[in-house]
Amino acid sequence: MAKTEEVVLTNMCMVFDGDRILVQERLNLDWPGITFPGGHVEAGESFVRSTIREVKEETGLDVSELRLCGIKQFPYRNGRYIVFCFKTDVFEGEVISSDEGNVFWIDKKDISRYALAEGFQEMMEIFEKDELSENYHWFDGEWHCKNL
Repeated sequence: MAKTEEVVLTNMCMVFDGDRILVQERLNLDWPGITFPGGHVEAGESFVRSTIREVKEETGLDVSELRLCGIKQFPYRNGRYIVFCFKTDVFEGEVISSDEGNVFWIDKKDISRYALAEGFQEMMEIFEKDELSENYHWFDGEWHCKNL
């Protein structure tokens, strides 16, 4: 078994203010629907810095004091796709949508009323429950998902 593999590194951040969360209605046809802002980690970029940059690009907000709350991973091509999940309630600025999608605040309790991106409901547990740290997906003829 190989000790290395091809990996795509990405991030996602739940920005919250009390019981409100900032969501993005993604326009990308590969994964459309309501999610949190985030994106790809650039070569040589730290995971935290990449998240700060992506949130700024997609929402207009300057975030800080990010806390890693878990990861999502799934098989992708000949390797795996990893999403580092952060959260913060420390931010400045005014919310501005981008070409990635419309960004807006909702009450956390209302999240299930929205058209969520596929698998995002399961990911929410990683952001919410301190005892969980991984949203793991695998394929054995059909897709499975488990939060660990």
